[in-house]
Amino acid sequence: MLHMAARTGRQFQRYNKDHRLVVGCIPYRYKKGREEEDELEVLVISSKKSQAMMFPKGGWEVDESVEEAASRESLEEAGVLGNIQCELGKWVFKSKSGELYHEGHMFPLLVTQQLDLWPEQTARRRQWMSVAEAKAACEQWWMKEALDILVNRLILKRGI
Repeated sequence: MLHMAARTGRQFQRYNKDHRLVVGCIPYRYKKGREEEDELEVLVISSKKSQAMMFPKGGWEVDESVEEAASRESLEEAGVLGNIQCELGKWVFKSKSGELYHEGHMFPLLVTQQLDLWPEQTARRRQWMSVAEAKAACEQWWMKEALDILVNRLILKRGI
């Protein structure tokens, strides 16, 4: 069942010592269903507070697995559903304010469905981009590293 309202508040957020735990996805697809590197596209979204582009991510809550949280964030922020794959890694980074640290977990999400209506559609823009375009547009270093890991994993999977 799809929930068409985004979760709000931080009362159910997970923490690891003093780090807030966040999870996200790199939604991806292949143009025309072809698994070639130049046909790979990733979905980026705008921040709610600025025009900065990023991958969907948000808080991991106590009533969900890390995969469920990653999938939920992709639905809420980007309006996509798909198959969560093996975790890309874990990064510790400073919050936007620079006062707190977050521990971010990122997953690939092979998109199977893009919704016309989703919870944060009025607050965000979404855009499919090539890997090179996404690396240039995304301002967060740890998300760029996660994208590099995804691309390398997909290349190895194809045996190139």
